[in-house]
Amino acid sequence: MALHEQLRRLDAARELRDFKTEPAQMRAAAPGKVGELRLGFSLRDGRSILHDLYRVAPLLVQQALYWDEAMPELPICSIISIGGGILQGDRYKIDISVGEGACAHVTTQSANRVHRMDANYASQHQAVTLESGSYLEYLPDFTIPYRDSRFINQTDIVIAEDATLLYGEMMLAGRKHHHVEERFGLDLLSVAVAVRRPGGRKLFAEKILIEKGDPSVDYPAVMRGYDAFANILCLTPPPVAARIKERFETNFPAEAPRAISGVCRLPNDAGLMLRAVGVETYDVRNEVRRFWRIVREEARGRTLPQEFLWR
Repeated sequence: MALHEQLRRLDAARELRDFKTEPAQMRAAAPGKVGELRLGFSLRDGRSILHDLYRVAPLLVQQALYWDEAMPELPICSIISIGGGILQGDRYKIDISVGEGACAHVTTQSANRVHRMDANYASQHQAVTLESGSYLEYLPDFTIPYRDSRFINQTDIVIAEDATLLYGEMMLAGRKHHHVEERFGLDLLSVAVAVRRPGGRKLFAEKILIEKGDPSVDYPAVMRGYDAFANILCLTPPPVAARIKERFETNFPAEAPRAISGVCRLPNDAGLMLRAVGVETYDVRNEVRRFWRIVREEARGRTLPQEFLWR
């Protein structure tokens, strides 16, 4: 789907109906506010490479690096935002494709900061495509919505039946150590994902929607007492998913837990979902890393190095 066609699709979302005011500084989606990034990975001479790279500021990727000692054939790309965060009126589009038998790891240079807004909103669309036998770890850092921010993100995934994708969405309640009003002080956070097979068969769709003043975010079964959240999808063949689920132990301590996590099955034998909440970002990262290590070992026969991206 073309860039502007996809942006119009997001513009039509119901939850954005009250945020159509144009910014006084620069109109929404003006030149310099539309970032586009395309990454294509393929297998060449027995090695996975970044063969296709297209970038439009403020989104940037410089090159693929190979520094994972436990998986030296893995190209690693860090997405850089040269704008210092997401501002009102920004529109981003990210396309990632992994060819047959190839592998890749994509992350972000730092947390995704959504700045305070007094007009309009920011949007991002992601398209992720995995061909037969491919493997992708797409694990962006935390999204931190500032007070009065509005952000909508839609991720469309097309994955072959024998491919494996580890895709993560991690969120913080706001700048919790900056001011008490920052905790869930956002106006809108809408995060949706839809998954289908290459032939068009839909597997499942999910949407997380947080609007200002919604008391349900602090219900006991939601975020009560916790400020960090992770929703990690492992889309993989059923035999691999069964081995991962058998190995991953639910973390639910009886007294004063720093983090709680558990795994459940996705519809239509699509794979598994990890849900984790924690007091701080590092508490949630520990649970995600525990799951990540098992996924890589079962899907690729490799493990994580002692020191990887998160410390």
